[in-house]
Amino acid sequence: MPELPEVETVAEGLREGGLVGCRIDTITVHWPRTIARPGVAAFRKGLRGRQVTSVGRRGKFLILGLDNGRTLLIHLRMTGHLFFAAADEASHGHEHVVLGLDDRRELRYRDTRKFGRWWLVSDATDVIGHLGPEPLDPAFRSADFVKCLSKRRGALKPLLLNQSFIAGLGNIYVDEALWAAGLHPERKAETLSDEDRKRLYRTIREALRRGLRSMGTTLGSGLTTFRSVWGRKGTNRDKLNVFRRTGHPCPRCDTTIERLIVGQRSTHICPTCQQRP
Repeated sequence: MPELPEVETVAEGLREGGLVGCRIDTITVHWPRTIARPGVAAFRKGLRGRQVTSVGRRGKFLILGLDNGRTLLIHLRMTGHLFFAAADEASHGHEHVVLGLDDRRELRYRDTRKFGRWWLVSDATDVIGHLGPEPLDPAFRSADFVKCLSKRRGALKPLLLNQSFIAGLGNIYVDEALWAAGLHPERKAETLSDEDRKRLYRTIREALRRGLRSMGTTLGSGLTTFRSVWGRKGTNRDKLNVFRRTGHPCPRCDTTIERLIVGQRSTHICPTCQQRP
């Protein structure tokens, strides 16, 4: 968390908020470890005076293009949150990076658990070059997914969480896609039929699109839960079928949803719809 729908929601919020075209006048770093590359002094120097020319996303990374050809990459990890504030607005706490903009606003980064990281690089592939295909890219077809998956071995859930296999998926949307496909998370990839693979391709895309339409998934009400740039909660929680619904009836067959650990990750399944291999 956040995953592809949440990060895309943030990127859209930054675009809507007019970040593209703004010049970064000041850079304040309160938690140096947030800056993964380069060092803090070089980070400040490299950003000062630069204009933001684009805001995009790749996998779970936010990508801000700059007018000198360099790229600012941001990974929100578990609790990172970006939002705009007036320059004279009091701090909300846990604000580790603050960018002062030329329109008298600030872009603030709050991260309660301090896991998020920022990179300022000349070549973005140094950081994101390992990422697999985008699951919602029109160029990534069902046949491509079937071909990639047919070459893989091992349990499905850890494979789908592997960002070098497919980019942007996390715990929420993998659990939802596997339930919709009727596949157990411990099912071995090499045992799937082509029909299984095609169905999984479809349910991954459906789960992600539902998350995008809902502007992400917000779990809980505290500051560590997902919010858009404007502070709005994502409403996809109301549409989840199995994720964090332990003890509730399966929407498809009424069997009680169970929680188990797969690949050291909390996982939610219907034991009837998703038969253990």
